[in-house]
Amino acid sequence: MSFATGLLCRECGATYPSEARYSCDFCFGPLEVDYDLVAARRVVTRESIAGGPNSIWRYGALLPDPGAEPVDLGAGWTPLRRSTRLAEELGVRELWLKDDTRNPTGSFKDRVVSVALSSARRLGFTTAACASTGNLATSVAAHAASIGWPSVTIIPADLEKSKIAMAAIFGGTVLGVQGNYDDVNRLCVELVAEHDDWAFLNVNLRPYYAEGSKTLSFEICEQLGWRTPAQVVVPLASGSQFTKVAKGFKQFVELGLVEGEVPVLFGAQATGCSPIASAFASGADVVTPQRPNTIARSLAIGNPADGPYVLDELRAHGGDCGSVPDSEILECIGLLAETEGIFAETAGGVTVASLRQMINRGTIDRDKSIVAIISGHGLKTLDAIVDTATLSSTITPSLAAAEEALRFHQLVAAS
Repeated sequence: MSFATGLLCRECGATYPSEARYSCDFCFGPLEVDYDLVAARRVVTRESIAGGPNSIWRYGALLPDPGAEPVDLGAGWTPLRRSTRLAEELGVRELWLKDDTRNPTGSFKDRVVSVALSSARRLGFTTAACASTGNLATSVAAHAASIGWPSVTIIPADLEKSKIAMAAIFGGTVLGVQGNYDDVNRLCVELVAEHDDWAFLNVNLRPYYAEGSKTLSFEICEQLGWRTPAQVVVPLASGSQFTKVAKGFKQFVELGLVEGEVPVLFGAQATGCSPIASAFASGADVVTPQRPNTIARSLAIGNPADGPYVLDELRAHGGDCGSVPDSEILECIGLLAETEGIFAETAGGVTVASLRQMINRGTIDRDKSIVAIISGHGLKTLDAIVDTATLSSTITPSLAAAEEALRFHQLVAAS
């Protein structure tokens, strides 16, 4: 049973039924899914949630109606790991890593796709489609294949080869656009008008798609023993994940399911595409688009749709937004792997590097609990590290050569 009541304009408050629309007829503001939390409070309990499946659908009452059954590859219920060695390296008391590399196609996008494609099937669409920087394309193609739907995923043509291959292996149509994500997104908006049976999950189904990110907040609270953390670091692309993570914490607090207050949220961007971080730092109310130039391509959205809402959330609750160069992104991919055994894509490097940056400048409190969201697996962005993560030595097949190489690397490690 879903307690979703329909769609609500985030600007003027106009309401709509649960149909395929994404902007308000009156003010053209974006729409989001609304819920009857008063009714939900009488039914949704810790026990009812814990009795559900080990996936995002344990929170089905607080997600859009999936119809007869959800489209589900098992997204969610990923580990929340207490960090020890990385926490010591960063000099913080309590650090948790929400490891979404463990999702079915290796990123948090499986959460949003499961929710959006379920709604698409309920609403009578027949083809799954999206604009993507890579991870979403893979997830859409995989979920569509699982229910026998065709898929059309549209991506920048210069994406990492691994991401292109992961999107293509599921047999759908993958179109590479000679341009960046913002060019891709504009094209998809045009295609929506031409193909009314296609569900562009992050365009005409965007209100439902975005809701999947709330499940990160729900899981974090449940895995912390039904309490909220003090601080959460979220990587920023369009900003949708950030705003819905905030919404998820607020809903759990309003429902009385958790101890503690809504946490302070912090953003993380690459300097080569940091329109939200730049606006935040300058005090601007408007996010000025940027042309992306960073290895963190999954976050390379120069004109983020939810940017103004991210700024509102950051400023209302005392958050901050990191902006880190590619060199630190690569360094922190390695730091996370070497300290915690988690291999993250470039977005994970952005999160860890931004976390470190904000700790060092004092905006993240070292003595309060911190959760960092690691949103995708490193196998997706091997291109970024193959030239640096290489053989320690190449030797002849002899004991003497092996011992000599080992002595050399022991000396290097000790120096």
